[in-house]
Amino acid sequence: MTRPTQAPVDARFVDRWSPRSFTGKTITQAELMSLFEAARWAPSTSNTQPWRFVYGLAGSPGFEAIFGTLVAFNQGWAAKASALIAVCSATHSVAPGTTEAKPSPKHAFDTGAAWMSLALQAETMGWRTHAMGGFDAEALRSALGVPEEFAVQCVVAVGEQGPRESLPAALQEREVPNGRQPLEAMVAEGRFSFES
Repeated sequence: MTRPTQAPVDARFVDRWSPRSFTGKTITQAELMSLFEAARWAPSTSNTQPWRFVYGLAGSPGFEAIFGTLVAFNQGWAAKASALIAVCSATHSVAPGTTEAKPSPKHAFDTGAAWMSLALQAETMGWRTHAMGGFDAEALRSALGVPEEFAVQCVVAVGEQGPRESLPAALQEREVPNGRQPLEAMVAEGRFSFES
């Protein structure tokens, strides 16, 4: 079911959504590398590519390390994901033509572009993704050995979408694509004119 749009747009942008019901189907490492390859080509400030991905396939120590840092609510549905991916970003970078690492104020913005590229590649391959902010960032940093100069942005569950009936009753009602604010709430010409 395609969600309504206010302007013409490729269906992949509105068909992508974040389900919580997964089947537990195995994803191969080669399939997962295709997702990371798509992310690799995302645009970034001065081509610094600050994103870093640490993943675990279901049943692996890496999966369990990431899973153990999720809040209980997310653990309740993410257990059937095929893979979990921790998304991090380098807070400093070396600009082209220089040798000194300096703060990179756009690292999170650039990493968001890489995450979206990963999500859209997953969709084209028949997989679904769900990014989560509900995790203990310091526990994840410790479990995966993420250095302090990297920010932990989110955790992404990847899997084949399962039936909504496999979720607890309270989540079944939420297992549908949601809407968006109208364009007028986020787009203005010439001057910032949005309400707080």
